[in-house]
Amino acid sequence: MTEISGPGGLRAGATAVVTEAYAFACMRCGYGWEQSYEIEHHVDGDGHTFVLYVADGRIVPSPLNRPTCRSCDGHVVRILRPGRVASARDAAHRERRVPAAGPVEAPWAP
Repeated sequence: MTEISGPGGLRAGATAVVTEAYAFACMRCGYGWEQSYEIEHHVDGDGHTFVLYVADGRIVPSPLNRPTCRSCDGHVVRILRPGRVASARDAAHRERRVPAAGPVEAPWAP
């Protein structure tokens, strides 16, 4: 999910602010989480562009370079579309119904 903020949503010095959300799944411990980021686009004094990732009001490293698992601090983390962790959790918690077992008919062989 990407959303670009208009002029009212810009922070000091930012030329644009884009909101991105990602889902993450750790391949080491199985932990999954989701996080949204405000990606601020800036221009430094020399005219070079750079971005800052902001999560929960704090500047954080880019989650795309070397994501770290919040549970085990592992770095084998898969990045997914937003909503994937929630849908996997919902599927895991749904009641599974197994059909009742009945008599089995086997052919008679003399």
